[in-house]
Amino acid sequence: MDVEFSGAARGVTGSCHIVRVGGRTVLLDCGLFQGRRAETHERNRRLPREVDEIDAIVLSHAHIDHSGRLPFLVSRGYRGTIWCTPATRDLCAIMLADSAHIQQKDAEFLARRGRSFIEPLYGADDAAAATALMIGVPCRQPIEIVPGVQLTFTEAGHILGSASVALDCTEKGVTRRLVFSGDIGRPGLPIIRDPVPPPGADAVIMESTYGDRDHTPVVDARARLGEIVRETAARGGRILIPAFAVGRTQEILYELHILRRAGAIPEIPVFIDSPLAISATAIFAMHADLFDRSETLVSTVSDLFDFPLLHFTREVEASKALNSRRGPMIIVSASGMAESGRILHHLANGAPDPRNTVLIVGFQAEHTLGRRIVEKRPTLRIFGEEVRLRARVEVLNGLSAHAGRTELLEWLDAVAAGGQRPRRVWLVHGEDGPRESLAAELAARGFDAASPASGERHDF
Repeated sequence: MDVEFSGAARGVTGSCHIVRVGGRTVLLDCGLFQGRRAETHERNRRLPREVDEIDAIVLSHAHIDHSGRLPFLVSRGYRGTIWCTPATRDLCAIMLADSAHIQQKDAEFLARRGRSFIEPLYGADDAAAATALMIGVPCRQPIEIVPGVQLTFTEAGHILGSASVALDCTEKGVTRRLVFSGDIGRPGLPIIRDPVPPPGADAVIMESTYGDRDHTPVVDARARLGEIVRETAARGGRILIPAFAVGRTQEILYELHILRRAGAIPEIPVFIDSPLAISATAIFAMHADLFDRSETLVSTVSDLFDFPLLHFTREVEASKALNSRRGPMIIVSASGMAESGRILHHLANGAPDPRNTVLIVGFQAEHTLGRRIVEKRPTLRIFGEEVRLRARVEVLNGLSAHAGRTELLEWLDAVAAGGQRPRRVWLVHGEDGPRESLAAELAARGFDAASPASGERHDF
């Protein structure tokens, strides 16, 4: 029994880990690398394994850095099962199609600019074929996915349908449990249920995104969001929010709904300007059975995602019309790291205006436009043009869907308390500083913690 680390090893994006048991091979995730265009395109075209070597795939959740290369595997001949939760399957149906569309449009844009043509990794048919291979399994329902490997999902609390993965692997009469955390959420996040750590493990593959710091409490982040909206509206400006279409957009809507009901923000229009986010919001509403019923708004309001002055702009012309609209407003638009999508147009139009605020509400990977905004670079490059950043920049980490340092430690302690204490902990999905800080703390607590590089292979 061994695991080989492929994507998100000593990095953040491209999540992919290769598990081998009894001559069978199982992939944990197969996500897109994100960052510098040419570099990531080349990395995304490298298969983690030849498709005829892969017996099954387990997908922790729908975010593109975890799911985005699945259609590429299918385009190269993969026809096995992709195991995930039902909500993840439904979200992937729209997200993978959107990924194919973005790649096609990017290729067309570069061609028009006379640059080297970058062939899309896959097309819409491949995205649909990948979704067709997905089988939804509810949390806490064990199922054998290949001979000798039993899969059990538990809630990860990160986005709708997100799960931690427990693989009970049996070979030559010996059973070992490998746990893959997926992306761990935070207790108390709006809408979705809190994380449920799998009970016990022999070895754990664990994310480390915020391994060096804790977040502001969610309730404090809500108050700060209200302040930012009030201050920007008083200047007559816009609040531009790059947000992941799945998860973060719905959480922002939820928080704005609460603030509006409390009279804590002015009556200004809120625009959700992302076809993908609009479709994802509809899927959230379809899976209301997964919402956290302990939350007051969830238990008292029939529609979390509908309130006065909220507008969904699906059509391109409606999106363009926002640029000529006057007065304060809130625009929530994908993508979350400002690497693609309609948010680029809003930033190109709004970043030079000092009345406006660019509000960052999620993790921004290295070499992304979102990271350059967080760093408050004086000039941003958008659509090949230099754009001055004169708008205010605010970062609201309190709404992060990733667990902070203390929450990561508590999650691992709960795994250990539930059964077998992990002998090994492999840290992935984190930049060097946070990951190594968490590794040092785990070592101090008696865990054998390591940060494997891509290509490293370890027994468990």
